Amino acid sequence: MTTPSNKLPARAIIREVGLRDGLQSIATILSTAHKHTWIRAAYAAGQREIEVGSFVPARLLPQLADTAELVAYARTFPDLFVSVLVPNLRGAEDAIAANADLMIVPLSASHAHSLANLRKTPEDVVAEVARIRAARDAAGSRILIEGGVGTAFGCTLQGQVEKREVLRLMQALLDAGADRVSMADTVGYADPAMVRDLFEDALRIAGDRFWCGHFHDTRGLGLANVYAALEVGVTRFDACLAGIGGCPHAPGASGNVATEDLAYMLGSMGIQTGIDVQQLLALRAQAAQWLAGETLHGSLWQAGLPKTFTAAAAVAA
Repeated sequence: MTTPSNKLPARAIIREVGLRDGLQSIATILSTAHKHTWIRAAYAAGQREIEVGSFVPARLLPQLADTAELVAYARTFPDLFVSVLVPNLRGAEDAIAANADLMIVPLSASHAHSLANLRKTPEDVVAEVARIRAARDAAGSRILIEGGVGTAFGCTLQGQVEKREVLRLMQALLDAGADRVSMADTVGYADPAMVRDLFEDALRIAGDRFWCGHFHDTRGLGLANVYAALEVGVTRFDACLAGIGGCPHAPGASGNVATEDLAYMLGSMGIQTGIDVQQLLALRAQAAQWLAGETLHGSLWQAGLPKTFTAAAAVAA
């Protein structure tokens, strides 16, 4: 384990999104009991931010039909920050009623993907965020609203997505009432230079309201892109246990960054995450049994931790 350079933050946060982003992209419908075990084991391993599901109709995503129950369960763990995805005002009302800590409203900077994924234009989503903000405030809720700008580096449907359009839509989300914004490489097109260039400008505009980077490892650059984001000051990242996930409406958008690989990389560099990587690998082994027949990803589970790395040292960092 090394100590982080002056260019890198001393601490970073990994938000586990496997229970939503991962499970929505595979055929297996995981039982609520197994999801409870997942949350409990992730918490025991040191994870303190988990996206537990999405408030969408069960007929569309039966894999996520128990989201309200999972929010209630996750809220029983001290200091666990519970996120959900909501595609519209109806989903936001459910998130408010469930008392989640944060709701993510996805917006695609690609007009083609936005129509395929949500049947709305990006401007429609911005208007929906304004309605969600009004409903949140009227309810007296303290739930945070995160506007997530997807296909920020390109799109398999549309191709090129202009940087100025990505930044314009990010600003529009903030203006509409989003408390936080994040950016996602939905289809795995990004490289480290692209990440550094876009995220520097995004941070200049949004400041500490820029919340999270979401990278796919579709072309093997997921961790390199995280490193580029770290260099410009981003300290929170989405990741999926076993690298599952993707977007059903974006062809070829497979493979989120694997949580265990990211936790190992950060810990090895001396960046504190609070995560015990050994416990995380044990959870991955359980998940592999639950998801038998599904394609799982990641490298650490194959190679194992090197003898020079200790989980205790990484947690203490």
